[in-house]
Amino acid sequence: MSTATPLAPAVRTLRAELDERRAAGTRFTVKDAVGLLVPLTSQLGELHAAGHRLFVHPSSIDFGAAGSELVLDLAKALPSEPRDRACVSPELRKSGEPGDAHATVFSIGAILYELLTGSSIGPGMKRPSEAVPNLPPHLEVILGKCLMSDPVQRPGDLGALAQALHGVAPSASMAPPALDHENHDFEVDVSMSMLPPEPFVVPPISSPGPISAVAAARPGDPTAMLADLKTRLEADPRPRYVVAKDGMDHGPFSAVELLQQIATGSFLGTMILRDHEAPGMDRPIDEWPDFQPFAHQSKLNRDIKQEKRNLEAVVVAEKKGMQFKTLIGVGLIGLIAAAGLGWWMRERNNSAKELAVERDGAVVVDEADGLSSKDPKKQGGGPGSGARPSGGGSFPQVSGGGSCEAAIAKYNEEYTIGGGTGKPDLSAGAYGSVLNKGNYLNACGVPSNMGVNICAAVQNGRAVGVSVSTNPSNPGISSCIAAQVRGLGFPAHPRMDVARTSFAPQ
Repeated sequence: MSTATPLAPAVRTLRAELDERRAAGTRFTVKDAVGLLVPLTSQLGELHAAGHRLFVHPSSIDFGAAGSELVLDLAKALPSEPRDRACVSPELRKSGEPGDAHATVFSIGAILYELLTGSSIGPGMKRPSEAVPNLPPHLEVILGKCLMSDPVQRPGDLGALAQALHGVAPSASMAPPALDHENHDFEVDVSMSMLPPEPFVVPPISSPGPISAVAAARPGDPTAMLADLKTRLEADPRPRYVVAKDGMDHGPFSAVELLQQIATGSFLGTMILRDHEAPGMDRPIDEWPDFQPFAHQSKLNRDIKQEKRNLEAVVVAEKKGMQFKTLIGVGLIGLIAAAGLGWWMRERNNSAKELAVERDGAVVVDEADGLSSKDPKKQGGGPGSGARPSGGGSFPQVSGGGSCEAAIAKYNEEYTIGGGTGKPDLSAGAYGSVLNKGNYLNACGVPSNMGVNICAAVQNGRAVGVSVSTNPSNPGISSCIAAQVRGLGFPAHPRMDVARTSFAPQ
């Protein structure tokens, strides 16, 4: 029975050889790899048969001129070097305990993959046939069986593995010991292997029998590739995947559940994915070959939806802009129409006022005695003249809001000075004490160099008609002063009195 090589300072490990070849840009040939691993696999089978449990990795293998052997002392602890850890089976990385023949089968497959491709197994790995031209197809089948992540489904017959490797290149090494049992077919279901799925190949036209939808797909057809990959992932119902999102672990999920989360956008390709069956292999989802295509497709779908939303937002914004412009246009037209109507109404009122003033132009204002209304045409008017009686009769009431002249024109009272028994007229001084103070001018910002002339027709204590003119002319200030005068309180009398005042510029 073979024994392991004892630990010695002069040991040159397989890891050192791999690092040198990687630095030089070279790799093991198929023949060299098979020649190295066939005797090593046979030795490991004997060690496990003797009851040893091992961590098998390149740093535990003596790469000498006479061949390769396991250094038992170097195979007792879980390695810390990342490439060596990748060669240890997932269950050993999780438990931290050395493993049996099933774990060593995984290690032989991982070492063979690194010998041929120069890369470690794990996220982002390629199929060996993609990395190595003209690789024997049977060798890739062997790798698929070795690299099963589930130890229950992974074979544990190292003797059968040595025989299978020897059959790839018989001239590369001595034949391994003959198997002493019949159950050595090394047959497993490779659907759960860590190797990426095989590329799609279009069958020849002359191929007999029906052609499945996936098999008939064009090479590189994304839909067919995703469908096949999904079918393979669905075969593993174990809740083994955990995703780090927002600082928290979510899961564990089965492969199908994880795909659903990716498809709905709950998990993004940049989020870290951890496989309980392969501890220490934490990587972003985009770096897991089994899930990266789905993450990429989900991102494309999200981008397409976002572009549609952006386009709809632009259309809505433009529609609102057109509606706003239309409203502004309608508003401007309305303002122009209102201004035109106001001008027409003002001109019409002015014409009516001018006619009224011409008709009743006998109104005379006396600042010394208040308002004295005489109408030479109607003085002492007799019956049928239409004059209202003086004294205690009812007096015409004028509505406010117009000019001083318009209010006077509307007031068609006829009376005789000193006649009648009604209330006596108020003096101009009584009104001047209110109008002449000028405090109300301050609210309108009247400059000191502006002259102001005010006419106020007052009835029942309020200005029912106000006219204001300024020098220089300023319609805004005139309108403001008129509003202030209408707000003043005057002595009350049923007759209309008119008060005029002027403020000279300083």
